[in-house]
Amino acid sequence: MALKITENKNVFDIEGVLNTSTTQLFEKHMDALFRTNGDITINIEKVNEIDIAGLAALRQFYKNSIKYNISFTIIGYGCKEIYHDFKNENAA
Repeated sequence: MALKITENKNVFDIEGVLNTSTTQLFEKHMDALFRTNGDITINIEKVNEIDIAGLAALRQFYKNSIKYNISFTIIGYGCKEIYHDFKNENAA
């Protein structure tokens, strides 16, 4: 399944699979959003699979948001792996 990114009232809905095949597209899109929008909220409700490359991309955007003082929020009850990864990252 491909990755689809849509905007709905300043929330960016991520749908599909965030993996090695789709991470590059996701990174390019997110880079553009960070440059133009500032604060970013993504909804992972429809992410049905994520791999290590997808998690690494999310971690990097989180780190960049701190570095550049940009609000980066992840909402939704999508892949539990995302929340588990961020919980472990913040605990370390």
